Amino acid sequence: MREKKALYVSGYLGLLIAILAGLGGAALAILQATSEEPSGLLLAVGVVLVVLSLLMLSSFVIVQPNEAKVITFFGTYIGTIIESGLWMVLPLTSKSTVSLKVRNFNSQKLKVNDAEGNPVEIGAVVVFKVVDTAKASFDVDNYERFVEIQSETAIRHIAAQYPYDIFEDEAGITLRGNADEVAAELLRELQDRLDVAGVELRETRITHLAYAPEIASAMLQRQQAIAIVAARQKIVEGAVGMVDAALRKLEENGIELDAERRAAMVNNLMVSIVSDRAAQPVINTGSLYS
Repeated sequence: MREKKALYVSGYLGLLIAILAGLGGAALAILQATSEEPSGLLLAVGVVLVVLSLLMLSSFVIVQPNEAKVITFFGTYIGTIIESGLWMVLPLTSKSTVSLKVRNFNSQKLKVNDAEGNPVEIGAVVVFKVVDTAKASFDVDNYERFVEIQSETAIRHIAAQYPYDIFEDEAGITLRGNADEVAAELLRELQDRLDVAGVELRETRITHLAYAPEIASAMLQRQQAIAIVAARQKIVEGAVGMVDAALRKLEENGIELDAERRAAMVNNLMVSIVSDRAAQPVINTGSLYS
């Protein structure tokens, strides 16, 4: 089913003709009823005018801005009117309204297992518009409900393809770190599903993403542990560099240390730099060797 343009003309002149025909038919009927010498011809003309007026009135359709009228004639699709105004089409036709406005669908918070099997909650907003009124009216039962169901299905499918986050040092797309890429993939997959309904997607965005409540606390502890390890690693790397610079500076100034004294100095410097508490100085008044 493809959208096509219906045959229609301006309805203002037709409305005037319909009103005049109805009034003329009614006037002839009244004249015939009050006449002392009834005339079958006048009565027949009056009935014809009234029927013609009713037929013309059944052919009028009003189209609002950003709205379309799908016209069917005894079950046959004859076209769509998109231009706003008062129009006149074939008599005895059915007119159904399809909105052409851009609309949002905000999905519920869906509970899905990500690529690593962790339960996560995810939600998205879908911005769409009807571009083919024939498909939206005849190829699906209810295109708005169709968009809702297909959107939630696509969100579940996309969420199951990627992990929520990657904790190891490896490249990859994640739901949390690559929101734009995930949204683009969701748009492509969902558009393929909605082509049958004559719907065009304008945008898709992830609006909610979190671990499910039953594992949120454990995953938070894991993230904190990883952050602590990464921070400690940076501190140790910096401490090693500082100790190496201190030893080099001593050598440049002509201060020679034997292996045991160097080891003691390295130990003291590392403890004071790496420790997360303030170091307590200890003054050694004796010899290192006694």
